[in-house]
Amino acid sequence: MTTQDTIYKTDALIAENIDAYLETHQHKSMLRFITCGSVDDGKSTLIGRLLYDSKMIFEDQLATLEADSKRVGTQGQEIDFALLVDGLAAEREQGITIDVAYRFFSTEKRKFIVADTPGHEQYTRNMVTGASAADLAVILIDARKGVLTQTRRHSYLVHLLGIRHVVLAVNKMDLVGYDQAVFDQIVADYRAFADSIGITEFTAIPISGYKGDNITTQSENMPWYTDTPLLPHLETVTLDDTIEQTGPFRMPVQLVNRPNLDFRGFSGMIAGGQVRPGDAIRVLPSGKTSTIARIVTLGGDKDVAVAGESVTLTLTDEIDCSRGQVIVAAQSPLEVADQFESTLVWMDEVEMVPGRAYWLKIGTQTVSATVQPPKYEVNVNTQEHMASKTLDLNAIGVANITTDREIPFAPYAENRDLGGFILIDKITNHTVAAGLINFALRRAQNIHWQATDIGRDHHASMKHQKPAVLWLTGLSGSGKSTIANIVEKKLARMNRHTFLLDGDNVRHGLNKDLGFTETDRVENIRRVGEVAKLMTDAGLIVITAFISPFRSERDMVRGMMQPGEFVEVFVDTPLEVAESRDVKGLYAKARAGQLKNFTGIDSPYEAPDAAELRIDTTEMSPEEAADLIIARLIP
Repeated sequence: MTTQDTIYKTDALIAENIDAYLETHQHKSMLRFITCGSVDDGKSTLIGRLLYDSKMIFEDQLATLEADSKRVGTQGQEIDFALLVDGLAAEREQGITIDVAYRFFSTEKRKFIVADTPGHEQYTRNMVTGASAADLAVILIDARKGVLTQTRRHSYLVHLLGIRHVVLAVNKMDLVGYDQAVFDQIVADYRAFADSIGITEFTAIPISGYKGDNITTQSENMPWYTDTPLLPHLETVTLDDTIEQTGPFRMPVQLVNRPNLDFRGFSGMIAGGQVRPGDAIRVLPSGKTSTIARIVTLGGDKDVAVAGESVTLTLTDEIDCSRGQVIVAAQSPLEVADQFESTLVWMDEVEMVPGRAYWLKIGTQTVSATVQPPKYEVNVNTQEHMASKTLDLNAIGVANITTDREIPFAPYAENRDLGGFILIDKITNHTVAAGLINFALRRAQNIHWQATDIGRDHHASMKHQKPAVLWLTGLSGSGKSTIANIVEKKLARMNRHTFLLDGDNVRHGLNKDLGFTETDRVENIRRVGEVAKLMTDAGLIVITAFISPFRSERDMVRGMMQPGEFVEVFVDTPLEVAESRDVKGLYAKARAGQLKNFTGIDSPYEAPDAAELRIDTTEMSPEEAADLIIARLIP
């Protein structure tokens, strides 16, 4: 055999071995897990140890790690494994985890994606993010401290988010002399708590992430522990088929794929079950039906696709289907509703405002939603249901939610993708809460729109006018009511059909049960908005005079109206001018502390960003302001 033949043979063997390795690696099962627990329980150190022991660190990374470890002054150990994961500068400076750090590693038996989640209470929201897609949770406990409040909170969230496999890793056993009695007591304490929240099974392992005890191999320091070490347990834990995999077919539509006139498909990730060409399907919420023609992927057409795969489906019929809708098995449709009971984990430093409209994002759909006052808040230590009017940062509670239109959904216990959602503040675009749908309210199924023969267009044509809402907003004493009254009188002389809703007047009847807290102010405007909407349906021009201090609620009312029918009029009067008028003596009472939550004094006023009209009452009279408003309404 020539040297060239030997080279060819060697290259062929190498290529064959690489192909075999890639084939084996490709078909390994994947385990997604999180590490969680209280601050400084050693989560980052544990993950760094797993990466190191599974040889997932390159030589340059190792050199950098050793240098960083010396710089931060690691005592008694050449490598600080936590630095492999704590990537933010603030984390390295403080020695804590702030963000969720995702890391990939692999062994001969399985591939892993691990999320290192923060332990500090203020970053609980990040822990929820990491747990939302995990199959298993490793809950760490510092052997010196035992079960803490944050341990309980994270365990409660793990159970709430549907993670079925739990490992209790009692860490830092080296700091308690590898004492079995300490381990046994912690396990007993945790078991009592776990039973109270519904965690019936968990695997307890005594470890030292710092020293490497019971991480990959049996520890000689703890001969009393004879069960499986952590990594072998992670490699062999059986991941049961989830309801999503075994249940009926569901796929939220992410994109209508139309590359040319000859192809129209619907792209998305399958959230449940499996699908084949020829299967009968239904599109929700419209209810239109068709049949699967093809399952298209980058690798070519498929005969079957299952939960977790991203595909493009083509249908045999040209039916209306768009982003946000859900394609389901025709014989097993999802529920469709607009009112739900949900469990919320509040994730924003600004507390929840009941009645305020937020964006609700579920699957690929985004709708407007309002949250009712909580039914109760959960005490994570005692599981007590506590009375609460709102939810603040990291609070967990149960509340009803109403969306502005019906949406297809599944209870979170049945399908994470179709039962889990987030709430987004409409003004700041901050994600303020994570939520889980428990069930649809019965009234959502029992109340239906009644069709009427005389519609809003007919009402408007009878009055020979276009309906509108003139929404005057500004500080108390700015002149809103005076201007609104003049506007109505001028429109009456023009034979226009109007109605004036004044802030003080509606509180004598419709809203007499409401006070002036932020929550009550939100509800006040919501009710007025609903009345104004009914009046525009009747063909009227509605004039309102309300402080309406919050942009969110003014935008909520705007969203209730038809496009172009809402005219926001900002009666812009400086606080000192409005206070100097003080015809009702309200500012004086507020300054004296006799009137709480008064706008401009101890409650904020959020000026409009882009009102249709701005009236400066220091530069024009009420008559001139009224003429300007009418000119905007009737050019």
